[in-house]
Amino acid sequence: MSKHIGSQFDDFLADEGLREEVTAAAAKRVIAWQLAQAMKAQRITKTEMAARMHTSRMVVNRVLDEKDTGVTLATLARASVAVGGGLRLELRS
Repeated sequence: MSKHIGSQFDDFLADEGLREEVTAAAAKRVIAWQLAQAMKAQRITKTEMAARMHTSRMVVNRVLDEKDTGVTLATLARASVAVGGGLRLELRS
């Protein structure tokens, strides 16, 4: 019988040492999707987004890549400002 039957999924991830990685991946996926939706709604191309962020298209591609969790908070903040929004983070305990 599995020790995880009846436990919370967060507990399972913590036990397996995956909680932080999975949480980061989920957050990045949501942020990338929200940025892509904002760009689509405003008809902002990747080239225009790069210009607004004062960076390259390669960086924009990384920002929009839901699997790339190595993007800095500063870059995500610049991307959110480029589409007229803001980035909000919160620490929960």
